[in-house]
Amino acid sequence: MLTDIEIARSVKLRNIADVAGEMGIAPDQLETYGHYMAKVPVKYIDKGKMSRHHLVLVTAISPTKAGNGKTTVSVGLALGMNRLGKKTIVALREPSLGPCFGMKGGAAGGGYAQVLPMDKINLHFTGDFHAITTANNMISALLDNYIHQHEGEGFRLKQKLWRRVLDINDRSLRQVITGLGGPGNGPISQTGFDITPASEIMAIMCLATSIDDLHRRIENILLGFTYDDKPFTVKDLGVAGSITVLLKDAFDPNLVQTTEGTPAFVHCGPFANIAHGCNSVVATEMALTLGDYVVTEAGFGADLGAEKFYNIKCRKTGLHPDLTVLVVTAQALKMHGGVDYEVIKKPNVEAVRRGLWNLDKHVRNIKRFGQSIVVAFNHYSFDTPEEIAVVRDHCINDLGVGFAVNDAFSQGGEGAASLARAVVDAVEHNPSGPLRLSYEDSDSIEHKIEAIAMGIYGAGKVTCDAPARAMLKRIYSLGLGHYPVCIAKTQYSFSTDAKAYGNTDGYDFQVRDLVIDRGAEMIVVIAGNILRMPGLPKSPQACRIDLVGGEIMGLS
Repeated sequence: MLTDIEIARSVKLRNIADVAGEMGIAPDQLETYGHYMAKVPVKYIDKGKMSRHHLVLVTAISPTKAGNGKTTVSVGLALGMNRLGKKTIVALREPSLGPCFGMKGGAAGGGYAQVLPMDKINLHFTGDFHAITTANNMISALLDNYIHQHEGEGFRLKQKLWRRVLDINDRSLRQVITGLGGPGNGPISQTGFDITPASEIMAIMCLATSIDDLHRRIENILLGFTYDDKPFTVKDLGVAGSITVLLKDAFDPNLVQTTEGTPAFVHCGPFANIAHGCNSVVATEMALTLGDYVVTEAGFGADLGAEKFYNIKCRKTGLHPDLTVLVVTAQALKMHGGVDYEVIKKPNVEAVRRGLWNLDKHVRNIKRFGQSIVVAFNHYSFDTPEEIAVVRDHCINDLGVGFAVNDAFSQGGEGAASLARAVVDAVEHNPSGPLRLSYEDSDSIEHKIEAIAMGIYGAGKVTCDAPARAMLKRIYSLGLGHYPVCIAKTQYSFSTDAKAYGNTDGYDFQVRDLVIDRGAEMIVVIAGNILRMPGLPKSPQACRIDLVGGEIMGLS
């Protein structure tokens, strides 16, 4: 089979104006980036039309180093549904350069279920990530300048909270000292870098519903505390307007197409392990305005991405999925059943059975939100009929949920036909009930953390380190206890230990720190040893990406 990028190059792309025209968008309303990418103005969002259309969320069981192929399933499902005559649009996050050149090599789907042009989407795309990075670091520069210019008047910050960001994995930047070299270089400060997808600006871009809302949220960003314990914000800095200007063009959703020429909105890209893991509200709403069905995804496992989709994105917007699709692979089940990564491609029916506990836990969690479920078995060539049958029988007979095999990677929309039929049947005959959230806005921050850590992850207790306890007092003093929580923890386990693949129920959930995202209106909970600036692996994907004869190689 051809590689992902070879398949992408083999597809004859449609002019993006034609793709937009089929949705009723006039060509002169597009801001085009070449022939195959465009931004669509948010004015096209129509709440009335949205309410008549269907939203399908794609999530997964706990991932492994092999990946679950969630984006491939999302794109493939949209292709399959369009083949059934359902006007379907897929709405996804933008890839980050960090994992693209680190572990993954790309994040635009795979095989014959991709969003295109995949090379541009995986690299600089329409410049959204650069705009977000620049806006974040512009605030840093303006804040340091303000301190430098006003320190003679006695202005100082007792606690500086704002950090710089960069969209690459660079462990050396996690902790840095700025301002060295004398007074002319600004105040000396211990600070650091997070990766751009973990930034508050990224979260704000995802959750803002209009340019005015974007401006309001930027004003509210908490930068630090003065020596008399007063909060210092971007509004106090007086630069919210200029930061909004930097983000103005990036705020409109990006329209691209799939390998079969159907519309796809790809916009913003927070990670789900260290951020809230959902694409932008405006992209989802745009897709729901223009399509009868919308397929969207939430990052990593359902304990992270789906939980945050429901408890943060849906809570803030009133969105609610008609169905949740849970992606499972035999490889992941084998790893969760105790098989080493090096041999998970070998047939092992008993290991698949042992790993079903992970699937079961995710199904129970999703049902707690009131969601109907279809399990999508993402098929690989080395999976055996016996392994597939074990999962099918368990889903139908023991769990009482829908099941279908997905072959979109190798067959495109045709390979997703059975999954598409299962999804349409569930939406039309057994849709999800009202969304049941894990906690109320009025609950304490401690209760909210416990509701997720103990109710979703299976922790036995929650403990808070001293920095978290100190920040908790800040949260309540600022009157922000009504915010939802966004837990940052490893994606590989229900626990905070990335190597704990088995059942971890009863463990101690350690809260190391809390971060106030006042503009995004949520509290980020730093759990265990999770880092918001990843490092590169021993053999990064960058070693395999190259330009050969004018063509990019190594992206996937």
